[in-house]
Amino acid sequence: MPAAKIAAMGTWDIGHFDNDTAADFSGSLDEAPEAERENIIRTTLTRTIETDEYLDSDEACEALASAALIAAQCPGGTPITTAYAPDKPLPVFSPDLRPLAVQALDRILAADSELPELWDDTEHGPQWRQSVIDLKAVLLT
Repeated sequence: MPAAKIAAMGTWDIGHFDNDTAADFSGSLDEAPEAERENIIRTTLTRTIETDEYLDSDEACEALASAALIAAQCPGGTPITTAYAPDKPLPVFSPDLRPLAVQALDRILAADSELPELWDDTEHGPQWRQSVIDLKAVLLT
């Protein structure tokens, strides 16, 4: 990815936590009481799903990170090992978060969403899209 594009996106790689917004979101989860962490993720996903207007990339990054955290707990999910993910333990998420995460991923990939537009302007756009599709597949199993 060109250095100018990385700086504009606050992104250093295609991973779901490899951007400033997702890293900050992880910090917010760490700062929240453990009993509130699932609700933060639920609220993030719901807010993304219910956005009728153009979806801002920051909101999409938070929802994408939330979906990745949920998928990590699913059979076939990839453990989150990046230093930019939450450090503190997360609860075992309620199964009803999985369909919310899928809906949020669909909303992130919709035509009126900034994040895919930003990625499509880079050579890594197809790889990023595939990572979102792979995440969705885990959530659907």
